[in-house]
Amino acid sequence: MTGASGLKLSCTVHGPRALPKSTPFSPHIILSTHVKYAPFATKQRRSYLRDSSERDLSVHLETALRGVIIADRWPKSGVDIIISVIEGDQDRGSLQDRDDEAWAMMNVLSSCITVAAAALSDAGIDCVDTVAGGVAALVVSKAGTRPSIVIDPIPSEHDRILAACCTAYLPMRQEVTNLWFKGEVPASENALYQELVENGIQASRLANQVLVASLNETAQRSA
Repeated sequence: MTGASGLKLSCTVHGPRALPKSTPFSPHIILSTHVKYAPFATKQRRSYLRDSSERDLSVHLETALRGVIIADRWPKSGVDIIISVIEGDQDRGSLQDRDDEAWAMMNVLSSCITVAAAALSDAGIDCVDTVAGGVAALVVSKAGTRPSIVIDPIPSEHDRILAACCTAYLPMRQEVTNLWFKGEVPASENALYQELVENGIQASRLANQVLVASLNETAQRSA
């Protein structure tokens, strides 16, 4: 998967597979998620061992997908979803000394959710709906201007990001399976929290439309 900002991901699904006989019986499928940046994916070279940010992404991805898979169809089974971030969501040509990576993680998670949904469909694993990720952010585009909300932000294109919200959304069921909020919103403008979430859901809906169209096109080619 490639995003407009240069984000590139690779996703594989292993399973459903039988768990070892020594594993305690589980009436539901056991989901495991693993997100790892390639060493060359970001400006600063990554370690071959997962760091805290990659573990956070894995936890949020698992939460987003846990409510999507129809788990009771595969008792005592497991499925592993492994995502490699080949190129991170950063502007490598930017000369500004900015901490864009913390905000770029929101876009990475959003894309991980969407590409995992596509991979689950391709693997034939039944889900209650097609989940997709979306991001909305409160940004300041130029110094001295009022903050505004944008969807699917590219950190390098804005002077400052004040807050961001990443949602995983099921459009048919109108359910949010994961919500990740970072940043601060002035206490006098609490309505911005709700507005950010609503815009994040809108971004998820747009991503879902593209995802479903792509899955339908793939199914027609395979027919």
